[in-house]
Amino acid sequence: MKIVTVENIKIGAGEPLVLIAGPCVIESRDMVMRIAEDVKKISQELKMPYIFKASFDKANRTSRTAFRGPGIDEGLKIMAEVKKQFDLPVCTDFHEAWQASVLAEVVDLLQIPAFLCRQTDMLVAAADTGKPTTVKKGQFLAPWDMKNVIDKYTAAGNHNLMLAERGATFGYNNLVVDMRSLAAMRDFGYPLVFDATHSAQLPGGSGTATAGMREYIPAMVRGACGVGIDALFMEVHPEPEKGLSDATTMWPINKLKELLSIAQRIDIISRK
Repeated sequence: MKIVTVENIKIGAGEPLVLIAGPCVIESRDMVMRIAEDVKKISQELKMPYIFKASFDKANRTSRTAFRGPGIDEGLKIMAEVKKQFDLPVCTDFHEAWQASVLAEVVDLLQIPAFLCRQTDMLVAAADTGKPTTVKKGQFLAPWDMKNVIDKYTAAGNHNLMLAERGATFGYNNLVVDMRSLAAMRDFGYPLVFDATHSAQLPGGSGTATAGMREYIPAMVRGACGVGIDALFMEVHPEPEKGLSDATTMWPINKLKELLSIAQRIDIISRK
C-alpha cells in the first residue's frame, strides 16, 4: 500500500484514519469558516488528521437554476483563508481540465468527481500539477475498471493518487454500496477513501434535485471501516436541511464526533 502525503498528513499503509470533510459547496465565507473551526475542534479532540473540503462550483447540479457556488476566484480566496487561519490542508473538486493548474496554487488535494473519472484530460491535468489527487469511482463503473483510471493518471509520472468509493447505480434514482468494491480497489495498492455522504444519495430523486437517505450513513461508515479504508470523506453542515446543495445527505456537525469515534474504533480493529 502506497502512502499519499497531503501537506503534513500521511494517508495509507497503516496510517491512522483521516477525515476529509466540509460543506458540499461554499455557501458563504462565514459559513465556511464556522464549519472549518467546528470540525477542526472535533478532529483535535479525537486526534484525527483532518483535511478541509468544499466545492467552489457544483457544475453537475440536477437543475440549471440550483445554487452552484461562488466560482473559482472567490472560492480560492476563501480556501486560502481557511488554510491560513486554521492551519489546515484544503481539498476541492474541479470540472474542467484548465482549472487544475489554477487550483494547485492554493489547494493541497485535488478531487475528480465520479461523473468525470474517465475524462483523460482531467486526469492528466491533475497529475501534471504534482498535487495528490482523489478520483471517485464513477457510479457506472465496476471497481476493477478503475485500473484504467490509475494508468491514465500515473502515466503522467504522478503516483500521489487515492481512489474513492461513492456508491454504484442501482436502478433508477438509487445507489448502493457494494463492500466488495472497497476490497477490489484496495488491491490496486493506492489509499482508499469512502465517501459516506454521497453514497446515501438518491440521484435526481426529488425531480429537480438529488434526494438522499441520511439515516443510513452511520451503517455504511461502520461497514466501510470494517472492510478497511484509509480516509473518510463526509460533507457536513450545522443545519443540513438548510444547505444549498445535498441538503438530504450532509451530516449534522453536532452528530459528527460520535460517528467519527465509532469509525476510529472499528478502524483500529480492522487494521489489526
